Amino acid sequence: MARRRRIWPAFLTLLLVSAAAVAGLVMINTRVARAGVAAKVVIPNGATLGEAADSLRSARVIRSATVFQLVALFTGDGGGEITYGRYFIRRGAGTSEILAQLHSGAGRFHRLTIPEGWAIQQIARLMRDSLGIPVDSIVAASRDSARRARMQTPAADVEGYLFPATYDFIDGTAAGAVVDTMLLTFDRRWKSAWDTTLRRDGRARHAVVTLASIVEKEAGRSSDRPMIAAVYMNRLRQGMRLQADPTVLYAMGLVAKRVMFADLRIESPYNTYRVSGLPPGPIASPGTASIAAAVQPADTDVMFFVAFPDGHSQFTHTFAEHSAAVKVAHAARDSAAAR
Repeated sequence: MARRRRIWPAFLTLLLVSAAAVAGLVMINTRVARAGVAAKVVIPNGATLGEAADSLRSARVIRSATVFQLVALFTGDGGGEITYGRYFIRRGAGTSEILAQLHSGAGRFHRLTIPEGWAIQQIARLMRDSLGIPVDSIVAASRDSARRARMQTPAADVEGYLFPATYDFIDGTAAGAVVDTMLLTFDRRWKSAWDTTLRRDGRARHAVVTLASIVEKEAGRSSDRPMIAAVYMNRLRQGMRLQADPTVLYAMGLVAKRVMFADLRIESPYNTYRVSGLPPGPIASPGTASIAAAVQPADTDVMFFVAFPDGHSQFTHTFAEHSAAVKVAHAARDSAAAR
């Protein structure tokens, strides 16, 4: 009986020492730089506890992968399947909190790239497929009057202002937050020097973004952008219709890849074969290069251009020159199709 009395104090002492040791390990392991700031962590598919710990250590969420595993095993939190993916995890979070997140998949994010030249409908479909956000929700958020007022667009939506870039969105992100993030990125990428140029030239930002969106859709090569912008600016100055095929495709709802002759008769304010001037708003999201070209077009008096199969465009001054270039381009296109 006396022996049992001696064992219990020793056992309790060992238990308390172990608990204190674990608590100490937890404290040490959560002393990381900028504690509380969310870090991006990539957990590979099929990752073990040790591999997940290495990823956390690399992202500076924890200080020691070994200590993390020891604490997880001692507390019993290390069991269960780890959900792979990209995560936002708070630096300085406890082992139990981190493992609960990795087991549940909470805080996972998707890295999505919006290509230059995409329209709202295309962006909305990507958000549906990647984040589960209904297409109609993205479209509705883009038509919100407050957002349109913020971007100073008279168009029916914020088309053209959802900046093409790579974004990280957490599971469960709302449609409005997605749209707001892209609009904020547009504002951040817009250069103050562009405003200076526009004020000097007496041009409005919305008109420039609209022109840039057409340039984006027309340019097969980046180096052609300033020349394409110059063609359209010269036409606007002389009162000529832009006759830009991408505006017709947009008016058709982006359901076709090429414009047929009958399509040129479609009645729409976006059909620049029928209406003069710029369309009511952008037809896609232009990148920085296209915006820069629209702000500062090439100094030239070219009035026409035609695209060739290799992506380059040939620029001409007269309709006769343009007609000859079109024949050459069509022959090159037919030759490429026959290969």
